[in-house]
Amino acid sequence: MSDTIGPSDLVLCVNAAPNHVTGTPVPLQAGETYRVLDVMEFACPCGRSDALLDVGVGFAWCQTRFRLLPKPKMESKPRRVTAPKEKERV
Repeated sequence: MSDTIGPSDLVLCVNAAPNHVTGTPVPLQAGETYRVLDVMEFACPCGRSDALLDVGVGFAWCQTRFRLLPKPKMESKPRRVTAPKEKERV
């Protein structure tokens, strides 16, 4: 699973339960998106994942807490600019 997630990818936090190794509360928020800073190829102590993710909050988190978000598609859409109409005074 770690080969699909890389640095600068966006991930969604789906599990903000207490740390499953130590039981301490985590600063992550369920439903929040985070940008991956680094993927560390170390097995999580819980045995659930083969990599730890650094998202800039705390140190490193088990990969099972996150889901990879699809990359946004770049589409250029022409935008119509509306200018205010000038009224002629009589």
